[in-house]
Amino acid sequence: MKTTTKKPVHEIRIGALKAAIWQNENRNGSHYAVTFARSYKDGETWKSTSSFGRNDLLPLGKLANEAHTWIIAQEAKKPAAK
Repeated sequence: MKTTTKKPVHEIRIGALKAAIWQNENRNGSHYAVTFARSYKDGETWKSTSSFGRNDLLPLGKLANEAHTWIIAQEAKKPAAK
């Protein structure tokens, strides 16, 4: 059986921070969710965490704002429900 890995529909990066936007389907239609991560290097290996320091908070807020703007734009493209 072939397994497929779901990928985000959009990603936004600011420095080491990333917002991944996921589209999910349910019986009411589709909706979006966002995950945030910070990349860092541990020796020679790149890793990711969902923990953020003081200096990450303002860029994280900007990422959240940009993710929100992208989602609103996608939703505006959908035809109005009848």
